[in-house]
Amino acid sequence: MRAEELPWPLPERPDLRDRLLAAYGRDRGYHDVRHLAEVLARLDELGAGEDTDVVLAAWFHDAVYDEMGDNEERSARLAELALTQPEEVEGVDVAEVARLVRLTATHRAEPADRRGAVLCDADLGILAAEPERYAEYVAGVRRDHAGVPEADFRTGRLAVLRDLADREHLFHTEQARLVWEPRARANVLAEIDRLAPDLLSGPAGRADPSSGPGAAPSGDAARPG
Repeated sequence: MRAEELPWPLPERPDLRDRLLAAYGRDRGYHDVRHLAEVLARLDELGAGEDTDVVLAAWFHDAVYDEMGDNEERSARLAELALTQPEEVEGVDVAEVARLVRLTATHRAEPADRRGAVLCDADLGILAAEPERYAEYVAGVRRDHAGVPEADFRTGRLAVLRDLADREHLFHTEQARLVWEPRARANVLAEIDRLAPDLLSGPAGRADPSSGPGAAPSGDAARPG
């Protein structure tokens, strides 16, 4: 995908856009340029496509993504550095951008946090994808964490999916709940059904929703967005 095809709110900083595209363009499974483009499109659908801070948070939210974990924190720190060096970008609330990036670790926005709500919903919107795209997403996440043992990945993925399924709502905004919630919940429950019979040790325990299986098995592997 060409850089010009993606909404970028800082026309005076094409260098930063290109650096971020290069990061997403590395050999990734799901957290790639396509994922970035989908999140940006969903932000526009939710009415936040002109909010510079939210759009920048979307660009940075998976800028760092590897099996070491703590990806959202490292992505937020990258945003803080890139948006202030050599000088702070005018018209951007850097602290707010970093806060929003960190929020994508849990996808739990406070009721009054409209910006956080739309970013979290845009990131989790993949859960409402059509079956073929949802299958590609699941396979892509697995590829992103190819070094994680299969049993660990499945156990952690199941725990996070169950946490999602137990929530009263998967999405924060009224629009996302109306348009995406039914299919997203159906996809999550169907994936749980596919995973559960393969776990010889029985149901997975509760996982902190801010983490999933990684090399340990703790880390980022099971995160849905």
